[in-house]
Amino acid sequence: MNEPAPERQIYLVRHGETEWARLGRHTGRTDVPLTDVGRERALDLGRRLAGHRFALVLTSPLSRAADTARLAGFPGAEVDDDLREWDYGVFEGRTTADIRVEIPDWSIWSGPWRGGESAGQVGARADRAIARCLAPTVEGDALLFAHGHMLRVLTARWLGLAPREGALFALGTATIGILGWERETRVMETWNEACHLEDDA
Repeated sequence: MNEPAPERQIYLVRHGETEWARLGRHTGRTDVPLTDVGRERALDLGRRLAGHRFALVLTSPLSRAADTARLAGFPGAEVDDDLREWDYGVFEGRTTADIRVEIPDWSIWSGPWRGGESAGQVGARADRAIARCLAPTVEGDALLFAHGHMLRVLTARWLGLAPREGALFALGTATIGILGWERETRVMETWNEACHLEDDA
């Protein structure tokens, strides 16, 4: 299978702020809504993305991502269940500090993942999302609205790294990443871009 032309990019957008994100609580399958600030930042994202043509626009089914897509000007974004956030199992809603009282040195990247997904399982979903963006029928750039850990895993897989290496890529809410090419090599072109938020800081 031939690689796509270098100009094809995948834009990654992490959803706007939620209350749980603000507090550092692991938010996987719980459908936590955007805060007022999160909705404002989604509108800012729309101004940043305006005018760029996307051949494919996908969103996680969770409302914090889907609402970010809608507010950013992409109400027709297609739901892709593979873009859901990591399933944290019994650790859902807890902070890392709280979990480490029970399991010292715990990390979502190394586990354990009690009742949730392993890094490998999330990586398999990321691989499917990437393959969908690179399908021959997609004649141009793709735009994905999703979640912090999911997008970090997806980026690791784009770069040929193990899913757990997503730990290297911190990603704020309402930020943009761009995955692209240098000749035939997959690269990260932009990461954690927040310049569209500066006027509101």
